[in-house]
Amino acid sequence: MNERIATAKIQVYTIPELSDEEKKLVERAKEATLTAYAPYSRFQVGAAILLNTGEIVTGSNQENAAYPSGLCAERVALFYTNSRYPDIPVKTMAIAAQTKGEFMESCTAPCGSCRQVILESENRYAQPIRILMVGRNEIWAVNSIKELLPLHFDKNSLEG
Repeated sequence: MNERIATAKIQVYTIPELSDEEKKLVERAKEATLTAYAPYSRFQVGAAILLNTGEIVTGSNQENAAYPSGLCAERVALFYTNSRYPDIPVKTMAIAAQTKGEFMESCTAPCGSCRQVILESENRYAQPIRILMVGRNEIWAVNSIKELLPLHFDKNSLEG
C-alpha cells in the first residue's frame, strides 16, 4: 500500500492586510448576505465576484421548502455572471455569511457543489479564481479552487 497526502495552502489575512480592491469585494459579499432568502436555515450567505474588467457582481443564497431546490450564493453569483458576461473571466470571489444578525466567527468556505462549479468556471476561462472566505476577524484566501478541491473532477477526468 502507498499513501498520498493532499493538502491545501491557505493564506490567512486580517481586513487591513487586504488590497483596497479585495476590501471592497469583502464588503460587497457582506452586503449581499442581506438579500439572502433563508427562512429555514437562517444562514444568510453572500458572494461577490470581481470580473477581470473590475465590475463586481453579487449573489445570495436562495432557499426552498422543497430541499434541495434552493441554491447557494456562490452558484447564484457565478451562474448569473457566466450568463450575463460570457466572455469575461472571474478574477476573485469573496464569500461571507451571517446568522441572527451576526457575521460568522469562522471563515465561510464554499460547499462541495459550489467548489465543482467554481472549478468549471476556472477551466472555462483557463484562469484561476482567487477565493476570499470571510470570517469575523480573519479572511482565508486561496489562489485557485484547486487548493480546496485537490482531487477534482473535470473534463480531463472524462477522457480517461
